[in-house]
Amino acid sequence: MVVGDLVTKFNFENLTGNINLDKEIESGYTSDLLSDVIANVRSNAVWVTVQRHINILGVAKLKDVCAVIIPRNLTVENAVIEKAKTEGVAILRDSRSAFDISGVLYNALNQSEDG
Repeated sequence: MVVGDLVTKFNFENLTGNINLDKEIESGYTSDLLSDVIANVRSNAVWVTVQRHINILGVAKLKDVCAVIIPRNLTVENAVIEKAKTEGVAILRDSRSAFDISGVLYNALNQSEDG
């Protein structure tokens, strides 16, 4: 499954245009603590977080995260979105809770592994 599949199959709102839409997703991680993400997220993962400040972009780049997913339609400042575009970090958003998004991702990624 690639990032673009999340947008089309699960109606995630794409805030950053064509950034990483063709990037293969290998896993997912849900956390709001940046140090926890740095320690535990794997490369080519999607990261679900309510954090929306500029530092999430540094973490995403450091760990080669495919996309950051913001739950509950929380607002992301335009400055963060524009910086994400220049840094090559995809930001998606959805009305569901972080818990619900994590469930969607878990099921989708496990179905991808099954064939």
